[in-house]
Amino acid sequence: MTPPVLQLTGITKRFGALVANDHISLSLQAGEVLALLGENGAGKSTLVSILFGHYTADAGHIEVFGRPLPPGDPKAALNAGIGMVHQHFTLADNLSVLDNVMMGSEPLWQPFTRRHQARQKLLDVAQRFGLQVNPQALVGNLSVGERQRVEILKALYRGARILILDEPTAVLTPQESEALFDVLAQMVAQGLSIIFISHKLGEVLRVSHRVAVLRGGQLVAQASAATTTQAQLAQWMVGHALEAPQRHPTAHTGAPVCVLRNVSTRHARERLAQVSLTLNAGEIVAIAGVSGNGQVALAELLCGTRSADSGQVELLGQPLPAHPSQLVALGVARIPEDRHTVGLVGDLPLWENAVSERLRSPLFSRWGWVRRAAAQAYAQRVMQAFDVRGGGAHSAARSLSGGNMQKLILGRALLHPGPTQSPTGAAAESTVARLIVAHQPTWGLDIGAVAYVQAQLLAARDAGAAVLLISDDLDEVLTLGDRVAVMHAGHLSAALPAQAWSREAIGLAMAGATTQAAGETAHAT
Repeated sequence: MTPPVLQLTGITKRFGALVANDHISLSLQAGEVLALLGENGAGKSTLVSILFGHYTADAGHIEVFGRPLPPGDPKAALNAGIGMVHQHFTLADNLSVLDNVMMGSEPLWQPFTRRHQARQKLLDVAQRFGLQVNPQALVGNLSVGERQRVEILKALYRGARILILDEPTAVLTPQESEALFDVLAQMVAQGLSIIFISHKLGEVLRVSHRVAVLRGGQLVAQASAATTTQAQLAQWMVGHALEAPQRHPTAHTGAPVCVLRNVSTRHARERLAQVSLTLNAGEIVAIAGVSGNGQVALAELLCGTRSADSGQVELLGQPLPAHPSQLVALGVARIPEDRHTVGLVGDLPLWENAVSERLRSPLFSRWGWVRRAAAQAYAQRVMQAFDVRGGGAHSAARSLSGGNMQKLILGRALLHPGPTQSPTGAAAESTVARLIVAHQPTWGLDIGAVAYVQAQLLAARDAGAAVLLISDDLDEVLTLGDRVAVMHAGHLSAALPAQAWSREAIGLAMAGATTQAAGETAHAT
């Protein structure tokens, strides 16, 4: 057997009392795709950071192509042939493809740039690996899939022979994902080795040759991808059998809760263009699409942080109030896209975050003074009901894991502390929100947290809420959506029953097919 191109031996890393990596040994062969799996907090990021030189291991060592890798030195990792493509792209939109690829590759003391040679080298690398790009194209004008090609080319241009891909299909359409898989197969055929990090177990089994699973900082399983299943991988990741939530069709939907009629907003990048949509009680309407096509505008509009420039928006038969606090009082719950900077205030304790959206309610304040006992009691209810772990009510929100942050936001949105107001001002008892705007509710979560969040959304739907689910994850859209619509460049397709859509039809609509063409393709299937 040929020696491995990468060998990690006994890697251990501690952060205080926390053992993030516990004596992990892994190898990677030439032309092999190794999938690295694990829940949030399992130790994947720490291990990759040690490999790439961002962290230094407390024990153990790494060899690359038979040579020791100097610890804590990203430049040494690059020189050894290790490249990384992050989930969130690190490109400058105002520069060309060539400028982005060349950035940081030439010494500062060099009196002139060798653009001609660099352009030819870029074209040669692109042709060799089937990653065709225009070197002069402005990155800001590229599609998401094209930007990812540039990120991969940046690594290959610098001589990467071991490529780390972190959630590479998170923001791609199905067609773009298929194109990426073809590129990966070509790269592997030419001897490159790949570490593939993903939460999408179906993709893992399709792309990888071997799978390594971390749990609690330890390597708990290694297996050939050909001899394992998604269910087995999920069990290794969480430590027990895990059943994915199942959507059962509703017997009937209720009355319309929210109606949009020809709504438009004027914003250069995130806008809505003549959007019409009806959200009914007891129903999940899922919006598919690549991020940046108007989803933020739609979510902000329904949460009261953005106004429509034209068209009509009604909530419970009345014009939609333009103030977020009024919407909260009427039973509109939001699960924002960015849990860190929008959903929670990291430096505030959990109990303050739990009541932050209802702080003006008489339940939690009187004459400008916070009713701390009531607020803390409600926070305890939320934490208990939604299994928020990682600290008490007085712990800072930033101390929570991503999954527990999302549980806190879910609990705040779904567990109402008391009566809500009707549009006429009368009190109305409600234990569930009337309208839930869930924007990327499982983004970046591990498989266990994903299952929990999805189950809570289904339970809210069954309790009578109208749920608007905005997600880049096509599997999530098709799993949870009673009806599915696709957003592209601010336009929204018709919301059709989920079973009327095929993955191909959704992918075409995500890539910009017209609403009529997408609908015809969906109905044809």
